[in-house]
Amino acid sequence: MKLADHSVASFVDTLASNAPAPGGGSCAALEGALGVALTAMVASLTQGRKKFEAYAPFAAEAEAKANALKAALVDVIDRDTEAFNAVSAAFALPKDTDEQKSVRSAAIQQALKGCTETPMEMLRLMDKSIALTAELMSRGYNDSAASDLGVAFASLKTGLQGAWLNVLINIGSIKDEQFVAACRTEGEKILARAIPVADEGLAKVFALLDA
Repeated sequence: MKLADHSVASFVDTLASNAPAPGGGSCAALEGALGVALTAMVASLTQGRKKFEAYAPFAAEAEAKANALKAALVDVIDRDTEAFNAVSAAFALPKDTDEQKSVRSAAIQQALKGCTETPMEMLRLMDKSIALTAELMSRGYNDSAASDLGVAFASLKTGLQGAWLNVLINIGSIKDEQFVAACRTEGEKILARAIPVADEGLAKVFALLDA
């Protein structure tokens, strides 16, 4: 059964158990999926209301984009756990002979790269999600759902940082320096771009609600 098909109660119970997966990576993807789902909800609530009809065309576009990003993030929930399981399987390979040790080492390195690529994908998806949420805010939206948009920003920022933590823990054990450098460079650029946008959006919501 896919993690994404579990009930909320079942998922969090599995998470709270001593099972090594799902873990922080799948949670980061879920956090992002929840955040951009809220963006889709706010976009939907902005349509079909006379008060916000000027905002409706972009809101419809934003809803479609947000739902596509949500689906992609839900998909990566399971793929992140599968990537972790591949690492565990590589570590379990025999290491009695020099040949076995060589095969095992290569398998571990390959699996670690796979386990890094899924949170890198999350970073890219949440970067797009944060930018979309900010654009919805700037274009105009149903401000009765402002708190929901604020939670979207907060969730996406949490998911983004969670994904980056999972990148960092993996690249620390990867010997391919070019691969590590590429991940670090791309990830740091995404964080530098997306986190201030999420922070600014959340601050605007707090200012609106606390006025």
